[in-house]
Amino acid sequence: MPQQQSPTVRNVNDVSPITCPCGDARRIFSQDDPGPVGIHRVTISHEAQRHYHKKTTEYYIILEGEGEVELNDERVPVKPGDVVYIPPLTRHVARGNFEIINVVHPPFDPSDEYLDE
Repeated sequence: MPQQQSPTVRNVNDVSPITCPCGDARRIFSQDDPGPVGIHRVTISHEAQRHYHKKTTEYYIILEGEGEVELNDERVPVKPGDVVYIPPLTRHVARGNFEIINVVHPPFDPSDEYLDE
């Protein structure tokens, strides 16, 4: 019989931000936690770096602010309430001043992040 996992509650404010290609991320749930996805709160606040993932699928849930997400050379304006689906191999970058929840499947693995040069 599979071992049952314990439920977990974590407050985003208890997680220290780290710099990532999209801005500053608070990795609330990561590959070190149980569960099939990673969950990050990301502040997009500067010109981010265009990148892609070979295995990772991402969803950006726009919480506040406005900007754009570039997906394979197509620039899409985003605002609160929008959800962006980013499948593997999609070159992407977020620009503007906005906050997102980033749902990552499988949980984020730094070795699966490739910067465009």
